[in-house]
Amino acid sequence: MTTTTEPPALRDALGLIKDRERVAERLLQSSAKHSFDPDTELDWDAPFEPGKWFWPPELVSLYDTPIWRRMSEEQRLLLSQHEAAALASLGIWFEIILIQLLTRHIYDKPATSAHVRYALTEIADECRHSKMFARLITKGGTPAYPVAPLHHNLGRFFKTFSTTPGSFTATLLGEEILDWMQRLTFPDERVQPLIRGVTRIHVVEEARHVRYAREELRRQMLRAPRWEAELTRIGSGEFSRIFSQAFINPKVYTDVGLDRRAAVAQVRASAHRREVMRSGARKLTEFLDDVGVMRGVGRRLWKSSGLLG
Repeated sequence: MTTTTEPPALRDALGLIKDRERVAERLLQSSAKHSFDPDTELDWDAPFEPGKWFWPPELVSLYDTPIWRRMSEEQRLLLSQHEAAALASLGIWFEIILIQLLTRHIYDKPATSAHVRYALTEIADECRHSKMFARLITKGGTPAYPVAPLHHNLGRFFKTFSTTPGSFTATLLGEEILDWMQRLTFPDERVQPLIRGVTRIHVVEEARHVRYAREELRRQMLRAPRWEAELTRIGSGEFSRIFSQAFINPKVYTDVGLDRRAAVAQVRASAHRREVMRSGARKLTEFLDDVGVMRGVGRRLWKSSGLLG
């Protein structure tokens, strides 16, 4: 088997960079033990349970706003269902981008290396996740919620032209905030059992994806020339702005009978919502700061996204 060995002295602010092949081998072992087929793992035929949420209420965008306080419990539950569908739609969009980023990353690397074999394993995971999210949307009978055309086309540009460290920074942005929310969701007995099952599978498998991306980003930021590192900082800051805007699809408000403009305004003004998004991003922004991504113009863009206090 073809292997590659990293220079022993390669280190950053977080310490010694682990050997790429050893990291990949451990992730492959974990994948062999803890991977799931959502089609057989979850009970797709069971009906949704009356009175249960599709997303924890505290994570619903309008929570604790004046509109929320006027809504009936039935309408709040319906909003949670549509927002869960919107997040599943966002997840599909993002994972399709990620699949292409990973394919670009391994294109010129040794095909028999553990690093490439793990990337292919992760691609298979993301394919299952996207199918799982699509099936969840269909099961709920809600619309799918594609991202805005502008964001869709910016994603098309990014997945084609991003640098390697930029790709892994965006990967972590897309994975870690949703992961934080899903870690609150799957143990929450107020939430529909199927939603809890979907989020449990995603959390277990995404933990490996986050590890892979973090280890590779540390390596890439140490090796990147100055222009590429700076481009990564600016690009990640801009992507954080796009992601924070795409996180809630305003059409959900219309679909549950709310005034779309008023709802968007109250979400933007909500101190609770700002804290939710910053809490979800906190571990990521601290990590990116440690590895040299959160500097200069890029840091200011992150602040303007609302994900960094």
